[in-house]
Amino acid sequence: MPELLQKAWQLAAHHHEGQRYNTPQEGVTLPYLTHLGAVLIETNYIISQEPGLNANLMRLCAILHDSLEDTNLEEETIRTEFGEEVLAGVKALTKNESLPSKQAQMEDSLARILTQPREIAVVKLCDRINNLSPAPSYWDQAKKRAYRAEAELILEQLGPASPVAAARLRTKIAAYDVS
Repeated sequence: MPELLQKAWQLAAHHHEGQRYNTPQEGVTLPYLTHLGAVLIETNYIISQEPGLNANLMRLCAILHDSLEDTNLEEETIRTEFGEEVLAGVKALTKNESLPSKQAQMEDSLARILTQPREIAVVKLCDRINNLSPAPSYWDQAKKRAYRAEAELILEQLGPASPVAAARLRTKIAAYDVS
């Protein structure tokens, strides 16, 4: 399995090359792989706390979760390299940007995630746990409030998939500064 994870990591590194991840510090960004690694670390923590989860599926989807949405990686590559179950999970985690609003995109993605094995919901929870680090300095209060409300929706709909991830997300929501 380490070889498959390394293959996924290399594929994600190649396709996210040059992309940057915003930090709370004004003007400071990090390679996008920082985010993927942070989501992978979260999933590893949940796996260690909740036996019985499909760790391989979770880890692969954590690494690849933004690949279809943010890069030119083809679905067929994911299917060929990692299988149909991983592709279905990554597709569910991918927003349909043809929908008219961010809210409609999120609701659609959550509905698709709920049709997948619970591990995909856990990956989404881990993604939002990481994303609820302090917001970038240029976000205004309205954007922060909207992002927090979206996190509350994710918790409400996906929280039952993982008590540990739900508790971590609940804590991050409570601490999220919207001022």
